[in-house]
Amino acid sequence: MKTKQVFWEFPLKPITGSVFQATGFPDIGYATFIRPIASGENVVTKKEYLLVESAQSMANHLEDTLWDGTTRSPIPLIADLPWIRVLNREESFLTSSRLEAHRLASAWIKDSTLDGVPMIAVIRNRFELKDEIPLNYNQIANAVFSLDPIALIHGVFFADSKWPGQPKFRRAITATIEASDVETVNYGGVKRELVRHKLNEESPGTKEGYGSVPYHRQEFAAGAITLHVAIDEAQLESYGLGEKATELLVSLAKYEVSMLLEGGLRARTNCNLIGIDTGEFPSSTELEDKITDGIRSCDSLFPAKGPIDVVHEAKKKEPRADRN
Repeated sequence: MKTKQVFWEFPLKPITGSVFQATGFPDIGYATFIRPIASGENVVTKKEYLLVESAQSMANHLEDTLWDGTTRSPIPLIADLPWIRVLNREESFLTSSRLEAHRLASAWIKDSTLDGVPMIAVIRNRFELKDEIPLNYNQIANAVFSLDPIALIHGVFFADSKWPGQPKFRRAITATIEASDVETVNYGGVKRELVRHKLNEESPGTKEGYGSVPYHRQEFAAGAITLHVAIDEAQLESYGLGEKATELLVSLAKYEVSMLLEGGLRARTNCNLIGIDTGEFPSSTELEDKITDGIRSCDSLFPAKGPIDVVHEAKKKEPRADRN
């Protein structure tokens, strides 16, 4: 396959109306920025943009397309791919490498055991991590692939001193949603009290949730909303997994994008977006066949199919020693 980084831009629109809610940040507010745009020889204009979804948030939305929250397991299409399922001592589901922000490097995984062996040691041994030995990223990538291939698509950082060298894999797919020609939409409303019509000093107040409370909201309308996607195929190929495994990872990344474009992205209460024109981007149906064939062709690379169960035992924080 070709070694390259591929880019796409997909126009989006709100499923209902034209107003949408953008991502906001504590103490910062909405992320608006000015982008210089070259419009001719030595001519640069400036245009205001709005960040609707950040790269970190989009990574979560993309991963969600492969996860069934009802069954708390991957969708049937990728049921045979390995993943780490974290259980408690009573064998009840806690979390997984598909849900955790740090994926395989999650505290819930590294503080668990696999067949009685601490996962810190399991990962260190499978990655062949040793002091004063350079990291063998091809070996490590193959080991990650055998534990959870999705971690190579969205990145994982084994940031613990107990893992010599602390290997890191950057995300191979990056996506953001930006809006241009943005106008603010300010409106308000009121949370009405239907039972207690008048508050007094003796009764609980608005702090406790009683009474009528007016509020204001700010949302946006835009001339254009665009999903930007980049898949670094060269990065995935550099791991030396082989052509079939690399093609499988690329197909999985594209499938996540196609599912968002076809099924819609409900980022927030009033931010429900869908693709307008996907161009020649492959459909989810086309990609399903490639993924099914890819999983079958990579069968020998997976020592186990489906969930790899680890057991997490709750630990109590050690008390601080008193200072003399």
